[in-house]
Amino acid sequence: MLGFGSKKLRFAVVGAGWFGQTAVLPAFANTKRAVLAAIVSGDAEKRAALAKEYKVPAYSYEQYDEVLGGGRVDAVFIVLPNSMHREYTVRAAGHKIHVLCEKPLAVTPAECEEMIAACSAAGVKLMTAYRLHFEPGNLAAVEAIKAGKIGPPQVIQAFNTQQVEDEGNIRLDADRGGGPLGDVGVYCINAARYLFQADPVEVVGFAGRSADPRFREVPAVVTAVLRFPDDRLAAFTCGFGQGKVSEFRVVGTKGDLRMDPAFSFTGDLVTHLTVDGKTTVTRHTEGNQVGAEIDYFAERVLAGEDPEPDGREGLIDVTIIDAIRQSVRDARTVTLPAFPAKPRPSGEQAKKRAAVSGPEMVNANAPAEG
Repeated sequence: MLGFGSKKLRFAVVGAGWFGQTAVLPAFANTKRAVLAAIVSGDAEKRAALAKEYKVPAYSYEQYDEVLGGGRVDAVFIVLPNSMHREYTVRAAGHKIHVLCEKPLAVTPAECEEMIAACSAAGVKLMTAYRLHFEPGNLAAVEAIKAGKIGPPQVIQAFNTQQVEDEGNIRLDADRGGGPLGDVGVYCINAARYLFQADPVEVVGFAGRSADPRFREVPAVVTAVLRFPDDRLAAFTCGFGQGKVSEFRVVGTKGDLRMDPAFSFTGDLVTHLTVDGKTTVTRHTEGNQVGAEIDYFAERVLAGEDPEPDGREGLIDVTIIDAIRQSVRDARTVTLPAFPAKPRPSGEQAKKRAAVSGPEMVNANAPAEG
């Protein structure tokens, strides 16, 4: 393995779907502490084209253990369907390879626990890929609220909706961990936690079905309310059958802070801070959010330090998602377990890298319209 004194961490990107091709592979163009060393994909055409584009070797899934054990890489960035996160993380840990894994960390809390245990036993780092933990606009919102600019925050409302096309889309496949709650609702859940700087104590959820054949296996829309300590409330709606909305609004005793858009990885993010009837608008220009999180993870690994959005951060969100699903199923409020205290994202983690763009997609379509 690469020593901590070396300058760059070598990554294999595992999975070359839409997000892998449009966001992850291009992100290495301006990382400072990380380098793309390999690509793993199940599609031979993708492997040939992407290997040529990025000038690195590409391997099949059947060659995954060969890549892990061949001294080629020090870390993997797992960009696979949610149902595959656990297996490919545990296998990486078995070869003492560090793991950066897309959110949600896994489909169930039990799978998350297995991933955390495997990485801990192997002495490798596990980070949940929450890119917004390094995005300057979201972290500025955290710091503004902590500074009391809107007074004590009491209510949060968030939306993350879009139209998802049906054509073989894994986001609509329940067996592969699809559905709006885990895929885009997790942004709303995680944002509520970092904006309140706390964890919820109970949840209630509602799912909207649809006659649209796209939603044979997953809900078209989910709305949930999370109760936090001191009776603070966060409500959110996520869906795959609505117009594109990506925003949150935090209301305090003296004013409110709204980000619209808030969760996107392309385009500018915009903050509206209103106090005493006066609104200040701040535009956060587009950056390479994925490159920033890759660099952060590489820095922590090379320094032998634990990352802030670790495996337990991902576990907490998956536990909340599981409770919301239980609430929908049983039509009742569900009490959450007490979560252990852990570090939370702060302005000190803000990291900006110049925006990047990738080449034309190879056998991958954008997951949503708009």
